Amino acid sequence: MQTIAQVPKNRTTIQDIAQVINVTSSTVSRALNDHPSISDATKKLVVETAARLNYRPNRIAAALRSGRSMNIGVILPFADRAFFGSIIRGIEDEAAKKGYGVIVCQAYDDPKKEKRALETLLRSQVDGIISSVAQNSTNVKNYKKVREEGIPLLFIDRVIEQINVSKIVIDDFNGGYMATEHLIEQGCKRIAHFAGDQTLNVYRERYRGYCQALKDHSLQLRKEYVIACHSDTDLGRKKTAELLALAHPPDAIFSSSDFAALGAMQMLKSRGISIPNDVAIVGFANEPFTSIVDPGLTTVNQHSRELGKMAAKTFIEELTAGKKKPIRQVVLQPDLIVRASSLRV
Repeated sequence: MQTIAQVPKNRTTIQDIAQVINVTSSTVSRALNDHPSISDATKKLVVETAARLNYRPNRIAAALRSGRSMNIGVILPFADRAFFGSIIRGIEDEAAKKGYGVIVCQAYDDPKKEKRALETLLRSQVDGIISSVAQNSTNVKNYKKVREEGIPLLFIDRVIEQINVSKIVIDDFNGGYMATEHLIEQGCKRIAHFAGDQTLNVYRERYRGYCQALKDHSLQLRKEYVIACHSDTDLGRKKTAELLALAHPPDAIFSSSDFAALGAMQMLKSRGISIPNDVAIVGFANEPFTSIVDPGLTTVNQHSRELGKMAAKTFIEELTAGKKKPIRQVVLQPDLIVRASSLRV
């Protein structure tokens, strides 16, 4: 029998534990997995010895043996934005209840980094992947390959519509419609829109909601009021300056992102233009800063944490049921949080 002092200093294995307490490796393995065929006394001895030897399970090796790693891979455009950070929180909350870990990768809205993230997660033997796709993503083939290899896949928020997997989204059309209709109800007639990347479903649907609200209230859709603008504060300032240079500047801006809306507010303030009396503003996402800027920014609340929880719950149900579980499309409803940036007295 080997003593603890004689165990090599490199990573402790099941074999090392077995030699110290003079049992077989299979006995140690079953004891660590709480197998009913192993006595409580042996389980106690194995666990205590494993702790003294600083034994850490080789999760990848275990995954290869069992076919499951109990890890879910998550790919998001950014993890440091409140919307996506809250999605992660929701996924982790729900995954932890079922004993799953979460491995998060950021794509930084870069298709090349998104591809590397997919490859990293596959090498890590994750049980499946939840993804919100990058802007201008060219990785349709890579995502299809994930499915061809039998790895479960679910899209959240930003989706690839031609891939037939479950999708958890917000009703972005309704969010865009509510935001625009609110501005119309405040008496705004010339409503501009900061439109995000139209290759992405979320921004395309927000724009569609904007157009429908104008149509339903008999307001003209003016092309010069529809401005391509990513979720960026500096770009929001620049695009607002362009709008102000028009012969007939808008009296309201509905931005597809809070960050661009913040840039619009900064530019308007620098020009001495009253918000909301001269130009009313509505954003989208309910980022934390929206409640503390002056004036407070009206925005569409996407309930991102609930979105994450629903994604994890749906995904784990599919992992458990396998091919028996039908593909689902879950659409959660947003709501409009009205603040001073759009509320005309």
